[in-house]
Amino acid sequence: MPNAVTVSSETTPADRTYFCHHEATRSEAIRRLVELGLTVNVTAKQPSPSRAARAKELAKNTIEKIIDPSAPPEERAQRRRRLTKGPSEFLEARVDLSKARGK
Repeated sequence: MPNAVTVSSETTPADRTYFCHHEATRSEAIRRLVELGLTVNVTAKQPSPSRAARAKELAKNTIEKIIDPSAPPEERAQRRRRLTKGPSEFLEARVDLSKARGK
């Protein structure tokens, strides 16, 4: 199945220099750059303590608005945990948690 990427048909002198220096066609150079971009590891930045506290407060207030007030306290606490922590199936994929905490 062919894949297509729409890129401006104009090449700049910098583009031509890259192609010549790396002995690549335009499409090969784009493929290499995309592969390079997909292999870069990006670490999640931790928010400042004040921003994290503000986010927690906003989340708490929003969750309290949507949780059924007639549910027993244990059920509300469980729902709150599931909304803030997410399903256990996705814990490994969370980039905002260190691997030590996720296990």
